[in-house]
Amino acid sequence: MEKKGWFDWYFKTNLLMRIFIGLVLGAVVGISLASVGGDTAVKVNGWIAPFGTAFIRLLQMIIVPTILFTLIIGTASISPNRLGKVGVKTLLYYAVTSVFAVIIGLIFAMVTKPGVGINLITENTAAKEAVKTTASSIILNVSPTNMFDAMNRGSVLQIIFFALLIGLALAFLREAKDERINKAAATVFTFFEGMVEIIFIIVRWVMQYAPIGVFALLVNVFALNGSKVVGPLIGVTVILYIALAVQLIFVYGGFLAVNKLNVFTFIKKARDPMLTAFVTRSSGGTLPISLRTAENMGISRGVYSFSLPLGSTINMDGTTIYEAICVMFIANAIGAPLDLGQMIMVVLTAVLAAIGTAGVPGAGAIMLLLVLESVGLKVEAGSAVAAAYAMILGIDALLDMGRTCMNVTGDVTGALVVAKSENEFDRAKYDAFDGTNA
Repeated sequence: MEKKGWFDWYFKTNLLMRIFIGLVLGAVVGISLASVGGDTAVKVNGWIAPFGTAFIRLLQMIIVPTILFTLIIGTASISPNRLGKVGVKTLLYYAVTSVFAVIIGLIFAMVTKPGVGINLITENTAAKEAVKTTASSIILNVSPTNMFDAMNRGSVLQIIFFALLIGLALAFLREAKDERINKAAATVFTFFEGMVEIIFIIVRWVMQYAPIGVFALLVNVFALNGSKVVGPLIGVTVILYIALAVQLIFVYGGFLAVNKLNVFTFIKKARDPMLTAFVTRSSGGTLPISLRTAENMGISRGVYSFSLPLGSTINMDGTTIYEAICVMFIANAIGAPLDLGQMIMVVLTAVLAAIGTAGVPGAGAIMLLLVLESVGLKVEAGSAVAAAYAMILGIDALLDMGRTCMNVTGDVTGALVVAKSENEFDRAKYDAFDGTNA
């Protein structure tokens, strides 16, 4: 009989369930401490708070390497030799829909104002924690004068820009005819690929600690703020799903309508990958289902074999909507609403960061840190930003299901639209397909 370790029960329990339990217990303990008050409550909260601080420090630790390595591999994986008409159209579609997605997220957030009125109280509350940004400074500061200094300061947009340059250069070198250069490029690519896998393992380890960190952070939030934060969390969830529906019906529906395809018929035919993505919360894990569905839809293999794997890596429309809404929620919750310059920064960072967002469960929550950093909302232990981020992380599983479903839906839509424009689409096969994969 195999001997079980002391924490075997913990690691074998579903992570989503553990994070949710951490959320609920944190709320219960925090509200209880708020109602009790006095020195005892302060002491108990003081014992628990360091566990939340440790979680924030772990998240901060992985931000820069996550951006650098995942973006380099994501960009270098795009073969220049395949960037013909199909490649250009696919990338253009991904760029346009991503911009629409983040704008939709910002519009919904500006209209509904999620987080307004919470006025989070923490041990280290700053009335204005955001750094005001102008459009001109965004343009001028994209290129770093010293990359190592940029990484040290956590200048997200500069790190993204530098990583994209390395990735593009590496993509061209991998296609070089000179055997020496080609071999060197392959070695460098393998190194970065290995670093990405290492980062993913570290992220998984950090996320194993997430239930404890979420519990500790939320005890602090509820102990200081009471139950008034429950309603806004429900509100931000509803806002996100409405924004996702708008992206599906109007943005994807618009592309389909131009190609004489009905969006609701498409949803019926694409339901398998959509539901799989919703349940598994993994674009990469849904890829085999997406490929089979594209084949059954009558999309040419030459199109879907390129666009779908690429899309599962760099096309994250649902994630960009999530980031836009959640950044606004966090900014409003700490009493520092974003100005126009910061909103432009959110658009740029969210779209570019999507390239490096791994198609695995929970990756969007890590990328949210990058967007927050880009507008000066630093997730630091004891800050109001950290408290608001903990609230989002507590319900992230529910948000992740919707955004992953939208990511995959965007990939399949893109493959269909590009195939139709290139006359590599069998309409008879599409009409005959009822959405059930054999």
